Amino acid sequence: MGMHVAVVGAGIMGLSTAWALARRGHRVSVYDQYAVPNPLGSSVDQHRLIRHAYGAEGGYTDMVDEAYRAWERLWADLGQRLYEPTGTLCLGSVEDTSWLHESAATLATRGRAVRWLSGAALAAEFPLIEAGGVREAFHLETGGVLLAGRIVELMAHHLPGRNVTIHPHAAVLDVDPATATIRLADRTVVRADALVVAAGPWVPRLVPELAGRAVPSRQVLTYLAMPEGLRDAWARHPMVLDIDPECGFYLVPSVAGTGMKIGDHRFTLTGDPDRDREAGLEEAERIWAFGRARLADPDRYSIASAATCFYTCEKDERFVVEPLDGTGASGGRAWVMTGFSGHGFKFGPVLGERMAAALENPDLGPTLTSWAAGRQPVPRDTPRDTVTDTPSS
Repeated sequence: MGMHVAVVGAGIMGLSTAWALARRGHRVSVYDQYAVPNPLGSSVDQHRLIRHAYGAEGGYTDMVDEAYRAWERLWADLGQRLYEPTGTLCLGSVEDTSWLHESAATLATRGRAVRWLSGAALAAEFPLIEAGGVREAFHLETGGVLLAGRIVELMAHHLPGRNVTIHPHAAVLDVDPATATIRLADRTVVRADALVVAAGPWVPRLVPELAGRAVPSRQVLTYLAMPEGLRDAWARHPMVLDIDPECGFYLVPSVAGTGMKIGDHRFTLTGDPDRDREAGLEEAERIWAFGRARLADPDRYSIASAATCFYTCEKDERFVVEPLDGTGASGGRAWVMTGFSGHGFKFGPVLGERMAAALENPDLGPTLTSWAAGRQPVPRDTPRDTVTDTPSS
């Protein structure tokens, strides 16, 4: 007989966990303090990236393959594939280009060769990029754009009626890990067989002991206006990553009718997710300054809009997926999923699957915690007949 699991948070992690549990025959109740999709949630922007380039982080590099397979299972259930392959263009524009070389070395050990580009080759093959000032660059065939907001919306429509009940505007005041109980703002008490807290930047309020480890970080995203003549070219362009300590710039191309977005991956580690939501022009221009330096003929572009998104950051950018009481004393009944530091969306379905497996079998808990932190090979729990090959991307 299946469990009843309460999930706090209806972003990609909460909904993915609900999806995975429902597939295994469990009943799930999902609670979110706002509408679902939550307009303030960290999962509802137009897009998120999935890419194999991860520096020296072999654990997360390997996890990307598992993530692709989990996404394929989700697409099959949803009846729609909300993913656009783009490939990945990695740039190094400062003296220290170690992240590029570490990524290439890690990928090489996994049979994925990158294609290094000289300045002339970069300018010739990707003329929309300003090659001047780029010290080194490589292109990788894999990688693409997940249509994040549409994914969350479709999941929110798909899951109800499939053993999942979603409760919008149901703020959770506190949680009791020992009894897998939550108390709502209207004083309703919900008792379940198991509990998962996946509340994004609001996690530290519900789990105060994580306040120093999972820190909300207000990030500004800038969307660009471009001439119509460039729209098709950008829709066929790879994502662009320039990850270094000085900027952490990334660019998302305008695929599938979405906007062209640029962002700064450096963390602010400040902000209140309920209040600090307006993105000012000065902030947008600061992000655009990074973009101008990396786009050929930047005067063809202008700022169309800006928005904020809240990451929840762990100091080493390692995911925190662990027993909610920190000791496992709850017998594996209560868990927290947080600290995804801006790079967790791509792993939502596979993390949800592993979370569901650990709730069924507490012996998997320690392995899940270590694996989610990027420190262990992928645990093998999924039946082989449900695994598909990684799609070409």
